[in-house]
Amino acid sequence: MKKFAIYAVAAVLFAGAGAWYFLHTQQAPAPAPITTTAPAGVTSPVAAMMAESLPNDKGVKEALSKWKGKNLLVNFWAPWCAPCVEEMPELSELQNSELGKKVQVIGIGIDSPSNIAEFTQKVKVAYPVYVAGMSGTELSRQFGNTQGGLPFTVLIGADGTVKKTYLARLKFDDLKADLAALN
Repeated sequence: MKKFAIYAVAAVLFAGAGAWYFLHTQQAPAPAPITTTAPAGVTSPVAAMMAESLPNDKGVKEALSKWKGKNLLVNFWAPWCAPCVEEMPELSELQNSELGKKVQVIGIGIDSPSNIAEFTQKVKVAYPVYVAGMSGTELSRQFGNTQGGLPFTVLIGADGTVKKTYLARLKFDDLKADLAALN
């Protein structure tokens, strides 16, 4: 029994020494480069978004190019994201306000078509909602959302330039000031 205990202690020590050696001599792998899915010849995230056709919350596929030439507030969201859901009534109110005549709000949902359809049946949203699934995360990354956090909102001018991006729940006083500065 005494020999068994000595062998067990030796085995644990060798295993610990091996683990320590492995952890301290291995180099961390280089992060994988972020690749974009923009079509050939597309040079900006706005152009990549405008090249997309996505189903709306009713399942009807629409070309996002229909919004080209308009001021847009593009909100990347998900039904399971509490801050996303919390800001939706304010985004709907904005769309229905005087400022809403100056900017079109669109939502790009990062979830399954069935989850988004179920959500929009329960929660009334005053702006178009599209279903991008996980490809929406990649699209938001093209706009600078490197971590893929939600909600993520992009203010795009009618000229197709990104005016500002917002990560996390919107501060509507700041947003309204940014919208007032649009042409």
